[in-house]
Amino acid sequence: MQVWKFGGTSVGKPERMKSIRDLVTADDTRKIVVLSALSGSTNALLSIGEALSQGDKKAAFSKIDELFAHYETFIAELFVTEEGLAEGKKIIEKEFSFISSLANVNIYTPRQDKKMVAEGEILSTQLFAAYMKEQGESVVLLPALEFMSIDADGEPEFAKIGEKLSAILLNQAEQILVTQGFICRNPRGEVDNLKRGGSDYTASLIGGAIKAEEIQIWTDIDGMHNNDPRIVTRTFPVRELLFEEAAELAYFGAKILHPSTITPAKMGGVPVRLKNTMAPEAPGTLITSKISGGAEIKAIAAKDNITAIYVHSTRMLNAYGFLRKVFDVFEKYKTPVDMITTSEVSVAVTIDNSERLEEISAELRLFADLEENDRNQSIICIVGNFLADNAGIAIKILEAVKHIPIRMISYGASEHNISLLVDSVHKNDALEALNEGLFKFDQ
Repeated sequence: MQVWKFGGTSVGKPERMKSIRDLVTADDTRKIVVLSALSGSTNALLSIGEALSQGDKKAAFSKIDELFAHYETFIAELFVTEEGLAEGKKIIEKEFSFISSLANVNIYTPRQDKKMVAEGEILSTQLFAAYMKEQGESVVLLPALEFMSIDADGEPEFAKIGEKLSAILLNQAEQILVTQGFICRNPRGEVDNLKRGGSDYTASLIGGAIKAEEIQIWTDIDGMHNNDPRIVTRTFPVRELLFEEAAELAYFGAKILHPSTITPAKMGGVPVRLKNTMAPEAPGTLITSKISGGAEIKAIAAKDNITAIYVHSTRMLNAYGFLRKVFDVFEKYKTPVDMITTSEVSVAVTIDNSERLEEISAELRLFADLEENDRNQSIICIVGNFLADNAGIAIKILEAVKHIPIRMISYGASEHNISLLVDSVHKNDALEALNEGLFKFDQ
């Protein structure tokens, strides 16, 4: 059994959905196919919910009619038989009747909004399964709401998901099993969502829970690149990464994969392969626990909207418990820290969520002095195999960016990550300089 995930752009047009059918039926491997909503659908549903939250029912129903018209056009191009088209109409009429019922209330609640947003995945999977059946394929729809669940903290119930899904699979003989990404149930049995990582996370949770042969994440780019191709002139796909390397890159800004995706796959020992729907013959990127070798430096990613906080102990020496008190404050306000550098009397940290910054700063000032925070910073993460006996890596990195002011450096906490903090105005220049200085290109 393999788990294949396709995102919104991969199912956003009828011809794309048809190409997915060709991909998943190209061999006899049984597959759980995880689909996102059609591209644009989630934003449209959120827009409907926003209008309802503002009490503007007229605007909401106008948006519903507009989205319904889009789906009418979609199914007219997707299905090739009268029977198939009739089934497609039946699906969208039923789901849009439900969407209208959610909108036709006096008070629109967050609970209803989550049901509204879930309709994107519910529609895409039903339409794909119906199209597959029209084409005579061996397919069944597995509603994610029957097995995908989160606990009171919003975390996926990994063991429970595996138990429920394994029991369901015992009674299914079809080759292709289609399910929704992103959506789940919370402890109250209500429709909810995974928030972080969306459909990628669903695919990884499923693959890890059932210990699949492989998880494939299909996007519109050829694997994970060594740098951001939107910014850097010359990039190339990285063919192999360790779980740890991929997690670092995802966390620090590589958009192709959400950092949450890596953990369930790693827990289940299931390789993850990133593939390109536009070039399915390309090898993509394989993420696993062991790789055949390769360069010391693998890739670079950047994370924006970083704030640096500089904290100085009011006691000059022997500040026992100082670090504990500092990090207790961040824990209290549920604000994760990205980078840390310390000396005996001071600590510098970075955060990517400044929502509680004023409260954090006020509490830190009860026992420490603060410098003015550095906002609009970027963390640049260089990922690879940085074992302690690999000499000269830091020199290569610093030499490449010697013309750029660096605010912080983090090196040594991980064997796979060296991080630099720079003002965001220097980010693009730093990425380009590191790319040219660390990787070899044919001139």
